[in-house]
Amino acid sequence: MKIRTLHTKEQRLIEEAVQQKRAAQQQLFNLYSPKMLGVCRQYVKDVHHAEDLMLTGFLKVFNHLANFKHEGSFEGWIRRIMVNTCISHLRKKNPVQLVDEDFVFNDQATPNLESTAVEDLQKLIDELPIGYKLVFNLYAIEGYKHSEIAQELNITESTSKSQLFKARKWLQTAYERINTTIVHGD
Repeated sequence: MKIRTLHTKEQRLIEEAVQQKRAAQQQLFNLYSPKMLGVCRQYVKDVHHAEDLMLTGFLKVFNHLANFKHEGSFEGWIRRIMVNTCISHLRKKNPVQLVDEDFVFNDQATPNLESTAVEDLQKLIDELPIGYKLVFNLYAIEGYKHSEIAQELNITESTSKSQLFKARKWLQTAYERINTTIVHGD
C-alpha cells in the first residue's frame, strides 16, 4: 500500500510540475537533487561545476517533463538526463579526443586518503583520463551496455570494452600503490 501511495504522490507532483506549478517543481527538485548531484559529481571533479550541471539538467527535466511517458522510473528518466548533460558538457570541453588511447599512471594523481572509502574511490575515479572515466561510469555505475556506450560516445564497442579494461587496470594499479604506501608508510 505504501508503494502505491508514494507512486501516486510522485505522479501528482509530476502532473502539477507539468502545469508549471512552482511548489511541485520545488518538491521534485528537493526530492531528487541530492542523488542527481551525486550523478553529476561522478563525471565532474569540481563539486561547484557538478552543481551547475545538475541545475542545467533540472532545467531540461522541467522543460521536457511533459515528454515523460510514465514508462520506467521517473528517477531513472531524470538520471539519464543528468548523464547526458554531463556527457554533452565533457564533449564540448574536450571535443578532439574523448577516448584516451594510452595513459601512464602518474604518482602525483594519487589522492591523499584521509576520508571515507567511497570518497577515496571517487578521488581515484576523478583522476582517470576522460575517456576511461566516461566509459567506466557509464558501464559500472549507470549500467549501460557496451553497444549503448558506443552509440552515446560515438565510438566502437571494442573501443568501449578496451577503455573499460584500461580504466579498471588503472584503478587497480592506483589502489595497489595506495595500499603499498599505507602499509609501508612511504
